[in-house]
Amino acid sequence: MSETAGGIASAILNRLSFERKPEEDEYLNSEGLIICKKCNTPRQCRVNMFGTMKIVPCMCKCKCEEEAQRKKHEEEMELQRRIRQLKSSGIQEKHLLDWRFDIADDNKDIQMAKRYVENWKKVRADNLGLLLWGDVGTGKSFVAACIANALLEKSIPVLMTNFSKILNQMGAMYSDERYQYIASFSNYPLLIIDDLGIERNTEYALEQVYAVIDERYKSGLPVIITTNLTINEIRNPSDVAHARIYSRVLEMCTPVHIGGGDRRRSIGMDKQRTIKEVLDL
Repeated sequence: MSETAGGIASAILNRLSFERKPEEDEYLNSEGLIICKKCNTPRQCRVNMFGTMKIVPCMCKCKCEEEAQRKKHEEEMELQRRIRQLKSSGIQEKHLLDWRFDIADDNKDIQMAKRYVENWKKVRADNLGLLLWGDVGTGKSFVAACIANALLEKSIPVLMTNFSKILNQMGAMYSDERYQYIASFSNYPLLIIDDLGIERNTEYALEQVYAVIDERYKSGLPVIITTNLTINEIRNPSDVAHARIYSRVLEMCTPVHIGGGDRRRSIGMDKQRTIKEVLDL
């Protein structure tokens, strides 16, 4: 070892090694090393460093466990912070945050949605999208939001939006900005587009709708789309512009009919019953 390296090693040893008296929760063993009274494992040990035996500090078992718990707590806090951040950016309508599996009826639609989440790795790898269609109020958006929230809880980025919002945000953008905006959706492993068919039917609007769906197709990432349109309307569009859009949607998404009862009407009736009880009507 060179003289310089030896000096550095000696300085390191001097910083690491020290002798001290036991504290209240410690004692000296027969070898002169400090031991933890709680777990009876060493807080000091002897090591041979560069031919010299030195006493250096080490962590006893209970301190190691405390450190592991501290790191676990920090990791959990960081995970929760990330989930809050993902929800803030991914769920654009805040009431959707309350639409979760734990408050849902365990019907066939919810069971299907749970399987989608449980098999997420295959869903993403095979680019398996869904087209949730059915009458107004049957729970299509609720099912989609349950999927979104479940994946977000797993720290998987999801964006749930609709074309009306997308078109409004694109309104003042230049062409390059619009392209970058559409391309940014690829940052989300899952894109959920709610209420396909309620957007404006202008030539510009339909072009942008197709651009969003086509970009998703090219990115090879899954998309979930909800719509009040019937499957017959989607398969037999009335014009070329809609045909381009719906053809791409059907290529990317498996149609699933959501045929539950009118969820909005049921909620409204529950509220009516509650207010009658409260007001003694």
